[in-house]
Order: sequence, then C-alpha cells, then structure tokens
Amino acid sequence: MCGIAGWFDRSIDFSQKREVLSRISSTLEKRGPDENGMYITRDIALIHRRLVVIDRENGTQPMTMQFRDKKYTIVYNGELYNTDEVRSMLSAKGYKFRGRSDTEVVLKAYIQWGKKCAEKLNGIFAFAVYEMNTKQLFLCRDRIGVKPLFFHQYKTGIVFSSEIKSILATGIVKPTVDEQGLYEIFFMGPARTPGCGVFKDIEELRPGELAIYKNGRLHREYYFKLEAHEHSDNLEQTIEKTRYLITDSIKRQLVSDMPVCFFLSGGLDSSIISKVASLHYREKNRGRIHTYSVEYENNSKYFQKSLFQPNRDDDFIKIMVKNTHSIHHEVILNHQNLADALYDATVARDLPGMADIDSSLLLFCKKIKQDYTVALSGECADELFGGYPWYHNKNILFEQCFPWSKDQTIRRKILKDGILKGGEEYVHERYYQTCKRTDKLRSDTKVSGRMREMFVLNFYYFMQCLLDRKDRMSMYSGLEVRVPFCDYRIVEYAYNMPWEMKAFDGREKGIVRKAFEDILPESICWRKKSPYPKTHNPVYMKIVSNKVLDILNKKDSVFGQLLNRNGIMDIMEHPDEIETPWYGQLMRAPQIMAYIIEMEYWFRKYNVEIDM
Repeated sequence: MCGIAGWFDRSIDFSQKREVLSRISSTLEKRGPDENGMYITRDIALIHRRLVVIDRENGTQPMTMQFRDKKYTIVYNGELYNTDEVRSMLSAKGYKFRGRSDTEVVLKAYIQWGKKCAEKLNGIFAFAVYEMNTKQLFLCRDRIGVKPLFFHQYKTGIVFSSEIKSILATGIVKPTVDEQGLYEIFFMGPARTPGCGVFKDIEELRPGELAIYKNGRLHREYYFKLEAHEHSDNLEQTIEKTRYLITDSIKRQLVSDMPVCFFLSGGLDSSIISKVASLHYREKNRGRIHTYSVEYENNSKYFQKSLFQPNRDDDFIKIMVKNTHSIHHEVILNHQNLADALYDATVARDLPGMADIDSSLLLFCKKIKQDYTVALSGECADELFGGYPWYHNKNILFEQCFPWSKDQTIRRKILKDGILKGGEEYVHERYYQTCKRTDKLRSDTKVSGRMREMFVLNFYYFMQCLLDRKDRMSMYSGLEVRVPFCDYRIVEYAYNMPWEMKAFDGREKGIVRKAFEDILPESICWRKKSPYPKTHNPVYMKIVSNKVLDILNKKDSVFGQLLNRNGIMDIMEHPDEIETPWYGQLMRAPQIMAYIIEMEYWFRKYNVEIDM
C-alpha cells in the first residue's frame, strides 16, 4: 500500500518545480513511510510513497519500462489478489518478470491490454500510467472503491493524488467550498456523493471508473457497474458458492512478505476471517494468528443496549480467541486521547468524518502498527448481505430516503435559520438519482427491486464512507488493512442473490451464517448483528461538549457564523432526546459534538473559504 500523486501540464517545466513536488510528496509520507520516489520530465511529474509489503527490491516506484519503441511509467497504490493468474496470462504472451511485485504485473498488463487491463485485475488499487511517446495519462480505480484517487483538471493540465491534501499542496487549487460542498458537509456528511471531493473543483474517480487524459481532454468511463442477472443456483449451490468466494478471497489476501494480523470483534464477519486464516495457518504450519480488538476505558460500566447495539463484544471475542487459538491483543482507548485524535482523524480524511468512530480506529491502527504492517478486517459484509436493520424492517425499507440518515431535522438544528435552505432537496435528489440508476430485471418483484436499490444505495454511499474511514485511518498510521469481503466476485454474486436466500432463515446475513456454520461456534454464527464499538462513558460527552463550547465562544470564526448556538446547546443538554442518529447507527449526541469539532478544525486547519 502506498500514496501516489502526479501532475501533468505541457506548459510547465517540472524539472524546475522540485520544491513544490517535494512538498506534494511530503503530504503522502504517512501513507508510504518506507520509500519515496519521483519521475520527472518537462511535461509530467509522478510521485510515489511506498509502504513495503511484497518484494522490496523489485517493487520500487515510479516504475518505468521500455517495450518495443514505447516507454511507460506507473505509480501504483494497492494490492492485486490475482497476481499469479495475470502474470501467467502475460507470460504466455512472452513477457518476462524480474520479481514478484504486483506493480510490475499491473504495468505489463497495461502495456498488453491498454485500458482493458482493468477488467483483468482483482484487487484494491488506484494507479496511473504515463505513455511517454503518446503523452497520454491513464488513471484507474478498483471496482469497489477501496483505494482513493482524487484529481483536479484545469485549462492546461491535470493533477491527481491518493489524498486531497496533495492536490491543495500544488497551490493551483484554493481550499474553497461552494454551496454544494456545504451541502455535502452539513447534510450528506460524513458520506459523500460519489465522485465529489467536497472542495470546489476537486473530484474523485468513482469505484470501477477509469480515465484517459490526452491533448488537454479527460475521458472517463466505467469498466465495472452493478448489473442485474438471473440467479441460477439453487439454495445448496448458493451456500456452497458463498462459502467458496469468501474463503478464496480471505486466502488470497493472506499473501504478504510482512506478518499479517486480524481485527476481531467477535462478530460474524471478523470471526469468519480469523477462523479461515487460523485453519490456513495450521495447514501451512505458520503458527498461531494474532488478533486485535478495541475497547474504551470503563465502557462496561456504562454500556446501554439498543436496537443497533444489543450486546458487548467481550464475551464473544473470548469465544473466538479460544476457538482459533489466537494470540489476542486488546487495545483500550483513553477518552481524552479519543477526543484529541479527532484532529488527526480530520487531517487523515482531509474532511470531517465519522467523529470518534474515525478517531478510535486511528488510535487502534497506530497501536497495531507498533507490531504489524498488514491486517485483515471484516468491513462491507453488512452492505452486501443485508446486515443492517433497515434491510429487515418493512416500515423503513420503502421509505424514500437514505435509511441511515432518515431525516435532516438534527442537521438543520445546528444551523442558523435561513442557512443552506436547499439541503433537504439536495439529499433527496442524490437518493432519487441513485435509485433511478439501479439496474433491475423485469422479473423483479416489488421487494426484490427495492432490495437492489438498497444494495446500490449502501454500496455507493454507506459502504464508501466506511471504506474511506478504513483507508485514511489505517494509512495515516502506516498500516495496510485489507478487506476480503470487497472482492468484486462476492459483490456481483451478492447483488443478484434472491433476498429469500440472502436472508436465509429470516436472519441478517443468513446465507453467510449458513455457509460457515460448521466451522464457527453456534453462539458466534447466529449472534445478532452488533456494530463497531463506541464509548458509552459520559466522561467523553463532557470532554467533547467543552470543546464545542470553546468553538461557540469564538467570535472570529467563519464556521461559527453558520452555527445555531441554541440548537447545539439543546443537543448538549438533552442528549437522550435524539430520536434519529446523525448518521448510521452510532452517531448520536457525543458524535454530533465530535463532528462539530472536526468541522471547525477542518475550516481552520485548511483555511477553508466559502464561495456562495
């Protein structure tokens, strides 16, 4: 895993721009602490920061190759999980390889197949290839959107990067937000509209999208979309294939020159990954796996059951540690550190994020990084296999809104009257257009058609927000976190699986439970869904509330001019009266305070200007 950036402008001599290029490179240092490199010509600069995981010697970037009379250079961020298959295809066509690096495989795949190479790759990645002879720049992002790729196109050129901060470091883009950007922050956030970078004139390649920049023009196209097909497998075959796809994805992602560890919450998804890995390690005589969980100081004392969080993880983690014979590590977070890490979490995302849901992961990853460079995590099974309550509650299922942010009342409450009047309409239009683009079959029933819409809504919004979180918090810590459930083969299969199979036995992720029931303890396999742990300790609410009071007392803050003091104070004084979370299942009063802290810091740290 790495950080990449590039700047292409035929009116600039980049050999004279080393100072600004070094500044851009430094913004990506946390993503790639092990190596850094640049490829500079008169027309283009390609920048790479590397976190070494596989083949240190032969994976150095930028990587340049001469093929016949053409010259190609790549900067690549990610991991390819079908490296051996693609290498074999290329070897059959006469290509020779000097090492085991997937970067070399990706570059030669591009040389052989051009833009069609994207269809051959299974992995999490974002990369750019520059063709010296044709002066063409190719950009590509993985099908699921696990790895980021932002860009800014202007009259004479284009700049791109793994992170927004690198684009801002060029000096050609001002840290400005217009009305759309404010709608994104206040009404969509922490989610983002696909392709939107929030800052004015900064965009992001969407999942499964590629782009070609040549002669001053940018052509964008999808090489992957969610497509509706008939599901031809019977129940037994579906159970078998679900198990095969998930198991195969996990095993592929165990390949690394660095030791691998595992996130373990005691939930279904992380337990499957840990169990499959432990069996694989035993088969290969690789010893015991190491697992990690996160908790908060004195959390058991204040834990409150809810529809979204029915029980604590602790007892279930113990069951899985015993079952997998893992060497387990519990990371316990301090609440003051949790609040203070909100600032780093904002810088890691370059945007306000999921409040302490972000900052806790950041601290967790930093702790793991002390011993490991690679980890596997169970993200995204809920979005793909119907794991959330909103898939199963018929009263919620057909509501015409994003189910994780049902109304804008709580958001409107923190804003002054008359500010961003079109916020509700902005959100509904994004919801409506997403549903409208959902691919369906004529034979779909009302329920199955709606389930496809829910899949697409979750895939392009809720899941992307979680993947943003996982990438930014882990990479800011120099930790590579892989997500086996994000294999595109699993996504395609799940999209077309009939709901009655997916929700086998009437349960969330029922088909996944059934597929792995013979290798998991029953209490784990059929445990009710419980989300990522958050703190319930009132000391945290007090800490973040005090920080918000400081913000409200600032007289010269541009951000403060947008806020409704009375509305915020009401949330602060009556935290238990919030009926609908700000976002998802976890963002209630303490997280709303934390989100305000992140927003204010973002405005201040990035010198954000408002253009309305």
